[in-house]
Amino acid sequence: MVITLETDYAVRIVELLTRAEGKTDARTIAEKTLVTQRFTLKILHKLVNAGLVTSFKGAHGGYMLARPPEKITLLQVIEAVEGPYMFSRCQQETYNCNHSCTTSCRFHEIYDEVTVMVRDKLRSYTFAETDACD
Repeated sequence: MVITLETDYAVRIVELLTRAEGKTDARTIAEKTLVTQRFTLKILHKLVNAGLVTSFKGAHGGYMLARPPEKITLLQVIEAVEGPYMFSRCQQETYNCNHSCTTSCRFHEIYDEVTVMVRDKLRSYTFAETDACD
């Protein structure tokens, strides 16, 4: 399994904002993270909607973290872009895996355990703890 490129970029953007002093404009964020400005704006919109980043309008506008880095987890950033993390799509309520079992396939319990482990691990890392990659 590999996270999407959009999620990878979101992590880069939050990491950059962690190190920024004050507001940073979208063009600067795009240049420093090597992400197109259009894609940067799309990701920033998701991060703002998730309450992880604050947007400031106007000539002196920009973006900054909405809360301290130690209050932002890797799981929150991933889920801001991807939605709730699940190991398998068959964990979704709306998905029918069409296995021959009468209630659910025998792997649901295993998938649920793996999902909980991964979510707990991702939740345990905050952006205050990450090492900057320059």
